[in-house]
Amino acid sequence: MSRSPALSHAEWVKSSYSGNGGGNCVEWAPAYVDSGVIPVRDSKAPHGPALTFEPSAWSSFVAAVQRDEFRAI
Repeated sequence: MSRSPALSHAEWVKSSYSGNGGGNCVEWAPAYVDSGVIPVRDSKAPHGPALTFEPSAWSSFVAAVQRDEFRAI
């Protein structure tokens, strides 16, 4: 398991798949990709926890979203 990077000064980018309404927004910090992790957080809770994923796991997730493999809840 890799150690999570310090994210207090991270620049977060809203996912283009989050849409413009409803508050269901995912943000990620692209500057950390070179460190071997993809930090992801809920934009509604910017001071809450962030999850970190290995780039291959994140790529698999994004590809599944692009293929519309997840049903709306």
